[in-house]
Amino acid sequence: GKNIKNYRISNYRGCFGVLFQDYELIATDLARNISADNKPLDIKRADEALKRSAFWDKFETLPNGYETQLTKEFDEGGFNPSGGEKQKIALARVLYADSDIIILDEPSGALDPIAEYTLNKTVTELSGDKTVIIISHRLSTTRFADKIYMLANGEIIESGSHEKLIKQNGRYAEMFRLQAEKYR
Repeated sequence: GKNIKNYRISNYRGCFGVLFQDYELIATDLARNISADNKPLDIKRADEALKRSAFWDKFETLPNGYETQLTKEFDEGGFNPSGGEKQKIALARVLYADSDIIILDEPSGALDPIAEYTLNKTVTELSGDKTVIIISHRLSTTRFADKIYMLANGEIIESGSHEKLIKQNGRYAEMFRLQAEKYR
């Protein structure tokens, strides 16, 4: 191995794309919120990130495209996104960064079912060449994971694929059935 002190912290951080539960958008334009830096926006990459985050349809209605100000804090003509729209923009930021390791903490919490479906599809596509870690109470999001860890009181109580955990008929299976009841 290598001594971690020999790594540049910016390079190390660049390995991770993280969407926390309590993310923040910046009171500036959409471009800056997606790129999260001062470099010019790569429009092709940004377009793809917005499509994969399910924000594209809304983006096409914004009067100033990537120049649209998020919030009306500094621009009365700005756009105040809803909770779900904010989450999609924050997800687009993670996708735009194109990191090798993606951590999503409750990524579907503010999403409608269609956006959640798109998110699950995107995560499945990403997992082909990236490591994706999802923290979620919505078990529909975990269903396609290679490995699921069920936690209780800070400890792993079950682990395995969705199919294996359903067959075990433990806590995961119980929670999955309870959540599925809402859709019957």
